[in-house]
Amino acid sequence: MLNPSQARIRSFEVVPSLPKPLQPLMEIANNLWWTWHPEAVDLFVRLDRDLWHTSHHNPVKMLGMISQDTLDNAAKDEGYLASLSVAVENLARHLGRPSWLKSIGRDAKDCTVAYFCAEFGMTESLQIYSGGLGCLAGDHLKSASELGLPLVAVGLLYRNGYFQQYLNADGWQQEYTPDLDFSNLPVDPVKDDAGKQVIVKVKLPGREVKIGIWKVIVGRIPLYLLDTNLPENSDADRQITSQLYGGDMEMRIKQEIVLGIGGVRALEAVGVRPDVCHMNEGHSAFLALERISRIIKDNDVSFDQARQLAAASHVFTTHTPVPAGIDRFPPEMIQRYFKRYHQALGLDMEGLLALGRENVFDKEEFFSMAVLAIRTSRWANGVSRLHGEVSRHMWNGIWSKFPQDEVPITHVTNGVHARSWLSGDLIHLFDRYLGARWQNSPADHAVWKAVENVPDEELWRVHERRRRHLINWTGQKLREQLTARGASPDQIREACDALDPSALTIGFARRFATYKRGTLFLRDLPRLQKLMSDADRPIQFLIAGKAHPADGGGKDLIRQIVQLAAQNDLGHRIVFLENYDIHVARNLVQGCDVWLNTPRRGMEASGTSGMKAALNGVLNCSIMDGWWDEASEPELGWAIGRGEEYANPSTADQLESQALYDLLENSIVPMFYDRDSHDLPRRWIAKMKACVTALAPQFNTNRMVQQYTEKLYLPALDKTRQLAEDGAHGACEQANQIGRLRSHWAALRIDEVLADTTEPLGVRQSLDVTATVHLGELTPSDVRVQLYSGMLDNESRLIDAKPADMAYQQELGDGKHRFTGSISTSTSGRHGFAVRLLPGGEMFDDLIVPGLIHWDAQEVPQHKPKAMPKPEKVAS
Repeated sequence: MLNPSQARIRSFEVVPSLPKPLQPLMEIANNLWWTWHPEAVDLFVRLDRDLWHTSHHNPVKMLGMISQDTLDNAAKDEGYLASLSVAVENLARHLGRPSWLKSIGRDAKDCTVAYFCAEFGMTESLQIYSGGLGCLAGDHLKSASELGLPLVAVGLLYRNGYFQQYLNADGWQQEYTPDLDFSNLPVDPVKDDAGKQVIVKVKLPGREVKIGIWKVIVGRIPLYLLDTNLPENSDADRQITSQLYGGDMEMRIKQEIVLGIGGVRALEAVGVRPDVCHMNEGHSAFLALERISRIIKDNDVSFDQARQLAAASHVFTTHTPVPAGIDRFPPEMIQRYFKRYHQALGLDMEGLLALGRENVFDKEEFFSMAVLAIRTSRWANGVSRLHGEVSRHMWNGIWSKFPQDEVPITHVTNGVHARSWLSGDLIHLFDRYLGARWQNSPADHAVWKAVENVPDEELWRVHERRRRHLINWTGQKLREQLTARGASPDQIREACDALDPSALTIGFARRFATYKRGTLFLRDLPRLQKLMSDADRPIQFLIAGKAHPADGGGKDLIRQIVQLAAQNDLGHRIVFLENYDIHVARNLVQGCDVWLNTPRRGMEASGTSGMKAALNGVLNCSIMDGWWDEASEPELGWAIGRGEEYANPSTADQLESQALYDLLENSIVPMFYDRDSHDLPRRWIAKMKACVTALAPQFNTNRMVQQYTEKLYLPALDKTRQLAEDGAHGACEQANQIGRLRSHWAALRIDEVLADTTEPLGVRQSLDVTATVHLGELTPSDVRVQLYSGMLDNESRLIDAKPADMAYQQELGDGKHRFTGSISTSTSGRHGFAVRLLPGGEMFDDLIVPGLIHWDAQEVPQHKPKAMPKPEKVAS
């Protein structure tokens, strides 16, 4: 190998030489639209199936490797050219489809949303993702393209991607990093008019780092990727975009400065000034500082005024249910990296550090990227109904005196992109029985009801074909794995022969973190062995997943599974598949019968692998956590437990593992093998149909992106424009009023509350309440006086309390004012109320400001809200 340090190496580019009739193949290969269109994928498979697989399903690389004779023959093949013409027409039709926004009375040309994420998973050949977060981001872009949403995306271009996994002979995970060849990937440098790559810069301690901009096309959506591997940078800085989630804390803060600050500058360099910015997780939160500094410069306003305007245009999605999963940096590190940057914000260093602290008075607290995102975003959400509750509890400290259910974090439940994860066989089946509408309107529940019309025989035949394909593919992969580990031919043959294409196949594939409990199904081995030794009703487990390189506990779980799988008394019916990626996931969710999920409740923010399985009629068996907590119904799959929470993790493991075995023994295995005279499991098929009918339209990213748009993007756009009018007059007025309220808030008092509570109140009768409030320098219009009332539990805590405004009555002098209100009851029992003060006026109708709340006691009595009803189904 010759290094540039030894000799000057001049580069040049070689591109595929395609015959003229085949030149549209390059347009298709360079637009990731092909990843969710089987007819486009089939064009490359037909050219050379083996090369398609050896190129890791990378059409750009494949077209550069294929023989010229093959291309010349295809250029003369009328059947192939006809198929190519259909694909070209389908791509053109996709690019020209009207925007969904038009159907809700909005103009797609009226705004731009910028979507920032640290990883994007669109296809296995572009390894810039690690798992669920990246695949969700990729599916978000695909659905945005289908909906015609005016969205651009920003990420990092990792030249070594995410680590690749293999196991040693002992079953211990080993890692290696690939070297991505951008010239053979569907990614192109963004060039200026002079033909040079567009470069932006960010400042790091003592130096300036240059960032190259690349572009990936995902249907109609441009994804801009940032790259520091430029010769102008030092060797250390060239490594910033080397590896996803690699390196130490120092590397992480550099990556996040490049993503957030560099990302805003990159968009401006390519002519995009977004109206709304969506931070998908906290990695990109530094973008808020950059946008605030630009507003200060452009409008000559203060930090507080600029923050109000910027925050109105920021949407923050948290995916983390535990504080330990959030990037946090020591104060010294922030001081070093933002030594001068804070001056552009009009803040001192302590003011900047406070933006990332939950407790702004604790100067030792680490700087949290999630807290920064929350404090600089008016709109925030979790990724499932349950995760919304968990997030409101987790971040209640920022709004410390507010009841938990009023913490302004909503939820938009995740989804998956249907055509990316459905098997080709099912796509053809749905085309026949559902028509084209399921592809054009995948969030329409009415469309999916036609699944009930699919004949049982046809659906089961397709499913069995997918399982057979999965087992054949698993056998090939297992043979490669065991050969690499040094297994003997007899051992390899014995392990591969144990796989049964007709057996009940249970899949478990996800990141191997300890809370996901990948070995829960192994907890009672004698009971499991009894299940797996039934020759008449065989079952087999296919397991996949990566542990983070630093997670020894996760690696040990993998080792336990692999070592147990090698034991003869389990019949080699437990297989661990190495190097979990999109390709592995696709095979598993399309071919298994049951999808197993066993996290500790409250630890799984959403989980999307089960959604992908459900699309394919694979039935979920899961803890009531994440998305399954709102999706689970008896006719759709199986719930392990009823959503119980245990103080002792060992107790939870014991009880929930036994519940899993009970389900397997008494329900899942018997139902799968209950066949009629035509060898059809009718009850199982009915469950499959119900699963697809109910879950496919609800848990897909078209519904999700529509909800983001209607619930967050458009309100953010409207609020931003309202605050930005007349040189940000609205933002300045709002910031000034918040400042005025803060300066007088400590003087507020609730001097007296009068209500006749001596006699019981009848149902539907009202309780009149009068409050005397001392407002000091504030006026009645500055505040909102509210009754906060509800049922009381046995500890005198309010349950599901609701606020109601009190009416202003009169000034009493000396800064005192009287307010009156009433409480109506519809049920008998113990009720209670408290009186509180909040900021008043229209500008605070949908804005909850930390610290601006005053109760007639130090703390509001509150209780965990009652279980929420099932979410309403969202029409397309």
